[in-house]
Parts: sequence; structure tokens; C-alpha cells
Amino acid sequence: MTAVDVLIIGAGPAGLTAATYLARFRRSVLVADGGEPRAAWIPLSHNMPGFPEGIGGDAILTRMRLQAEEYGAQIRPVFVEGLAREGDGFTARLGDVRITARAVLLATGVVDHHPDLPGVEDAIARGLVRICPICDGFEAIGKSIAVIGDGDLGAREAAFVRTYSEQVCLIHVGPPVALTRRDDLKRLGVPVIETTIEQVHIEGDRLIALSWGGKQTSFDAVYSALGTTPECGLAVDLGAALGEDGRLAVDDHQQTSVPGLYAAGDVVRGLNQLTVASAEAAVAATAIHNRFRQAEGMTAD
Repeated sequence: MTAVDVLIIGAGPAGLTAATYLARFRRSVLVADGGEPRAAWIPLSHNMPGFPEGIGGDAILTRMRLQAEEYGAQIRPVFVEGLAREGDGFTARLGDVRITARAVLLATGVVDHHPDLPGVEDAIARGLVRICPICDGFEAIGKSIAVIGDGDLGAREAAFVRTYSEQVCLIHVGPPVALTRRDDLKRLGVPVIETTIEQVHIEGDRLIALSWGGKQTSFDAVYSALGTTPECGLAVDLGAALGEDGRLAVDDHQQTSVPGLYAAGDVVRGLNQLTVASAEAAVAATAIHNRFRQAEGMTAD
């Protein structure tokens, strides 16, 4: 059994930011890296502060890992298979190893619901099928854009993308009754195509074509608005409360309803942004450190 001050579950922007803060607070930190973070899908981010020329997701994560490790955070390629309360702290099962931690920070993120189409992975990697208009809608100004949705989330995203282009259509792949915002889409000039997409075709470096019913239509960019699933199972097993959106409910210090269990990033709220995840992680890390200081009698209040 190995004991650490803080176990961080997830090695995306939230987990790595928290690791840097906590290591600089002179706390022992173990980051459980369970696989490729969602941020690794980003071909090039233009709204990451400090990088006016843009920076890719892999480069962001590499820099953040190096920074956390520089101050002593331990990052290990392991899955946390179980999490339980033990006294005032927690016990985590990582394969054949058990870890005890005084506090746990969940930075497990969400899983995107990508269109189940041949060729979609390559299209996402090349930035032709996109998942975040807040991140890269600016790069689609004036272009022909399709939004793939199966409900009102698709309608809301199509309306948002109208910020950047008048050439926006919604491809509705769900049941007709799932789309209730048809009047709004008509008012915004967003046509609705109700069909099942059969194939994604990449044409050169910029154009992407979708085919259905034997015909093919090309777009400059396609956004997937099929939703996400938050990775909050470990917290739910401990009795943590969820918000209306199915993500973890936290207080002003990023603590869940389970004392000592904190959460930051996409698993907490719907604005899936690198800067938001890092900010929440900074709040959580500072709160964890201050919680320890109070328990250690190291405060003056």
C-alpha cells in the first residue's frame, strides 16, 4: 500500500494543472493517467491564452505534464478500478496496487458521442469533423457548415454556429419527435435535413462530404452535436450528488457532496474548455491544500 496526500484521477488539462499546483504546495501527488485525454483530439487550438499562433492538444498536454513532473508530481499510466472511503480519506485500487490518499480529485472528463460512421476518426483528427464550435467556430467564418444532431442539442449548436456563417444546416439523425426547435431553426435560416448518414468522405485537405440516400453533399466543416457521457462513476459509487445535466455537483471550492472528494473540468459542467478546466483545477488544488493546513493546525484564523 502506498500513501499520498492527493490522488488525481485523469491526466487532462484539469488533472495536470491540479498536479502542478499541489506539487508546488509541497504535497505528494499521484496522477492516474487512464488513457488518451479528450484534449489530445484538438488539432489546433486558437483560444488557448498565450499562443496566438495556435497550439495542438498533444503539445498542450506535453507541456503540462513536464511542468507537473518538474515539481515532483508522479504521473502513472494506470486505471483506477475502485475507490472507497477509509477513515477520513480514501483507498483506490489500481490493478494489484492499493493507494491511500487524504483527498481525491476527479478530472475524468467526458466521452463524446461521435457519429458511428466509417472514416469519422480520420476526419476528427484532421479537424474536418469538429466537436467544439466555441473552440474553433472562428475558423469556419463564412463557410458551409453541417451540424449532426439527434435532438434539441443539435438545434442549439446549429443556432450557435450561425454566429460564424449563414450557410448552416442541421442534419437530424434522431427520431422526428426529438427535434422540437424547428420554428427557431426556420427563423434563423437553418434548414433541417432528416436522414441517416451512410458515409463520410474526405476530399483533399479541407472539404468533407456526407452521403445519404445515394447522394453526396460537401461541406467545409461538420460539427457533431450528439452529446457526451460524463465519467463520474467512481464518484457516484461513493454517493456523490449529480447536477441536472448528469455531471458532478460541486461547491464553490470544487468539492463534491462527499467530503474530501473534489472534481474539476468537463466532468463538472458543460462548458468543455481547457481554460475552464485549468481554472477549476486551481481552485480545487488550493482548497485541498488549505483543508490539509487546517487539519494540521497550520492556519492563523
